[in-house]
Amino acid sequence: MTRSPFIPLLTLGVVGMLLGSVPALALEGDASAPIEVEADRLDLDDRAGTAVYTGDVDIRQGSMQLTGARVEIRRNDQGQLNRATATGERAYIEQRPAPDEPLVRGWGRTIVYHVAERRIELIDRAELHQGGDTFDGGYLEYFLDRRVVQARAEAEGVEERQRVRMTLEPEQQDGP
Repeated sequence: MTRSPFIPLLTLGVVGMLLGSVPALALEGDASAPIEVEADRLDLDDRAGTAVYTGDVDIRQGSMQLTGARVEIRRNDQGQLNRATATGERAYIEQRPAPDEPLVRGWGRTIVYHVAERRIELIDRAELHQGGDTFDGGYLEYFLDRRVVQARAEAEGVEERQRVRMTLEPEQQDGP
């Protein structure tokens, strides 16, 4: 059986884009760590540029993890990876930006990672944790490069209004 070169490139590219495209935002070893994908099923459409993993999907590379009941990977017309969408009752994404920084963790019924924009959308029952800071709402948008969070109670894909809540940990002051 001939193996399509698209499958390893797609898997490597998506996870590499999630972690390795801007090394300053991920642990140095993440980009070179092995990629592990577990799912019950894979449906690959090379012409359409999609790969759909279903059934308790778990994608890991170094400190990054993306999980969901279903994860769809899309390429643009130039063959570059442009979006990863995880869905499920509680889809999940995590990454450690740097060795001395806490793990960033996010949940939602839908998680959309826009590769070129380096932007993550957490949709419906959205939750984001950065160290001691937490953000909850119907919709959260996290800009990786700028480390900016935008939150809304209502948005497309949110079943019912979910008020925005946040808890911010005060900066630790050094002694005199």
